Amino acid sequence: MDTCTHAGINFGSYDNIPVEMTGNKSQSIKPVEDFENEIHELLMVNIRRVKYTKPTPIQKHSIPVIKAGRDLMACAQTGSGKTAAFLLPICTAMLTTGPPESGSMQTSYNSRQALPVCLVLSPTRELAMQTFSEARKFIFATGIRAVVLYGGGEPRRQLCELERGCDICVATPGRLTDFIERNRIGLHCVKYLVLDEADRMLDMGFAPQIRSVVENSNMPQEGRQTVMFSATFPKEIQQLARDFLRDYLYLAVGRVGSTNEFIRQRLLYSDHEQKLHYLVKLLKENANGLVLVFVETKRRADMIEAYLLKENFMAVNIHGDRSQQDREEALRLFKTGERPILVATDVAARGLDINNITHVINCDLPANIDDYVHRIGRTGRAGNVGIATSLVSDKDRSILKDLLALLVEANQEVPQWFEKLVASHNFSGSGGRDFGKRTSGGGKFGRTFASRDVRGHSESVTYNQGNKGRGSHGFSQQSKNSGYQDFEDDWW
Repeated sequence: MDTCTHAGINFGSYDNIPVEMTGNKSQSIKPVEDFENEIHELLMVNIRRVKYTKPTPIQKHSIPVIKAGRDLMACAQTGSGKTAAFLLPICTAMLTTGPPESGSMQTSYNSRQALPVCLVLSPTRELAMQTFSEARKFIFATGIRAVVLYGGGEPRRQLCELERGCDICVATPGRLTDFIERNRIGLHCVKYLVLDEADRMLDMGFAPQIRSVVENSNMPQEGRQTVMFSATFPKEIQQLARDFLRDYLYLAVGRVGSTNEFIRQRLLYSDHEQKLHYLVKLLKENANGLVLVFVETKRRADMIEAYLLKENFMAVNIHGDRSQQDREEALRLFKTGERPILVATDVAARGLDINNITHVINCDLPANIDDYVHRIGRTGRAGNVGIATSLVSDKDRSILKDLLALLVEANQEVPQWFEKLVASHNFSGSGGRDFGKRTSGGGKFGRTFASRDVRGHSESVTYNQGNKGRGSHGFSQQSKNSGYQDFEDDWW
């Protein structure tokens, strides 16, 4: 199966997505229209290899902001290309300026302490691994070296990778904190800090670790550029931005907290006992492409995988109790199409950027709308059309109101039976459709789907509004082109 990234037939429609940027001198930052004149030539070779031909909206607007050295808080829907939006300009800056000088280089070498220049914090190992994979594609043969650190992986192996050199460190907060306490990684050379999926990190309780890393480590407070990315930004996250970012620009691409317009959302009513029947029927109707099936519990993931295999469907499952080796093998089987059906708990809802997922099925709906948005965002990526089908039962009371509001907001067809189901729970008072505005979700913070900069900046610019360690090696053997050391095992 072809696993190369391809733009979908609707990729050109990305140009119509509304974009708003606010903050000091926001009007002076102009979007870029191509990669050629903005990205370092060594990176451009790899961009052409992965067949990136045109920036997505988040890339068009983020790349010039980051290249200008400004802090950034960016809100964009899943599947919008945000990983490249921060990796490409940061790597360009690293290649342009070369490795940083440090008077403690020899001390760090003797202690085998890695000193990354760029730190990317991710909420889950899946997202960390995906970001690391993207980084390796972009930095192939540039001399920049990336390392990924996450819980559940073999610590000794990760330490060995750190000792070989680390310019870009992609890490989950827990494992990073562990290695900082062991004095195996130092942050005093960090020039670029990225908080990816920031809302998810707070939902998962990582706020103390994040603050410890940013405020209590030896990470520079002056001269550090900080970027935050997420699909949603409630007020709690915007407060975090105020604490960590300086004179930042706020970028909103599309409807913040909403769903991708290229995803067709469908609802089917099903009692719990009938869900397997409907699941099999849906899988038979969509025999081509990759299908991602979400369930609520680990036990149910195991059970449904076994049931589908018995029914001659090539399925595999992934959840938190499976070993890291088993999880990686399951993802490999899914990506290659050997097992084109992946049954997953929410451990896979974030960070999975797998091409050619044509259908997401919520066999069990999540408890809150944020998880729903991120689940179905696994399809309809890069302008490709996707389908998201949800099996709805009377037990899904907690999400019904927000789901109806989201469907209306996204101009999706709303079945009459679903409106009656919502009304039967007395959500609207009169039983009518009073769901034009989604005010809160079921997330940890009871979040608002803020699409505006809470700082209330008067200076803003809108587009399409009418369409609503440095490594432990010390870089002693530098690449003559980039200033960064080249490694024989650079991966493509």
